[in-house]
Amino acid sequence: MYLYMNGELVPKEEALISPFDHGFLYGVGLFETFRTYNGHPFLLDDHLERLNRGLEELNIYVQYTRSEILHALQLLLKENKLKDAYFRLNVSAGLGEIGLQTEPYVKPNMIIFAKPLPSRRSGQEKRAEILKLNRNTPEGAERLKSHHFLNNILAKKEIGSSLDCEGIFLTKEGFLAEGVVSNLFWLKKKTLFTPTVDTGILNGITRQFVIKLAKLNGFDVHEGFFTLTDAMTADEMFVTNSIQEVVPISMFNGTPMPGAAGEKVKVLQQIYEQQTVKLWSKEDLSRINWQ
Repeated sequence: MYLYMNGELVPKEEALISPFDHGFLYGVGLFETFRTYNGHPFLLDDHLERLNRGLEELNIYVQYTRSEILHALQLLLKENKLKDAYFRLNVSAGLGEIGLQTEPYVKPNMIIFAKPLPSRRSGQEKRAEILKLNRNTPEGAERLKSHHFLNNILAKKEIGSSLDCEGIFLTKEGFLAEGVVSNLFWLKKKTLFTPTVDTGILNGITRQFVIKLAKLNGFDVHEGFFTLTDAMTADEMFVTNSIQEVVPISMFNGTPMPGAAGEKVKVLQQIYEQQTVKLWSKEDLSRINWQ
């Protein structure tokens, strides 16, 4: 497999970075994960907007454009002989001396990883279990999609390797937060509920897209501080991320849910799938005639 590293295609066995990279020494770095549909990188503009905003906050002096990243993705698909792929765009701070740095990082390392997409199973669903481990608080004003992933790693260790189970974090105050690698939603009649970003969760790109999609299709959306009890009475529940999309929940902490049979989740899945081969941003949804 080939990687795209600092403007060049590199066999994965030859991809190297220095141990003095502050992404390695101090976790100064960000990443985005997304996928293509018939070669189209769904919501790429939204991923880049979040990445570029985070890079500015971390004092990493680089910004990435759609055309630049699209060129790299096309090269990776061709050289790896893939029609579509799971991509991880990773930016680490670059070289520095041992010790914390306040000066800007001007030569970051950018790597794009590509791997085959997991096979999609008909009627895919998951069970969700509340984690004993609490969600940690963001390092700054908001949670960045950063290299600081230890909380998630420990949570994954807690729930084990099953692909059919997602662990759900609570905050230290006991409010529902998010999944190990996903955002959480549930439905009651025509209202869609999801924890607010003020709980310290990552404001997922798919989360933002689904919220906007739901509003445009007649759902009331309520973001807030919710307890476990609030969600136990849901009609339907699902989790989201950019690779797995919209995944219905069949069991929530021991309480049965409709899972893939849920009618409203099916509607959201169908509408979501219709947009994947053409949209660059959630803002494009406003230009669609929904009648």
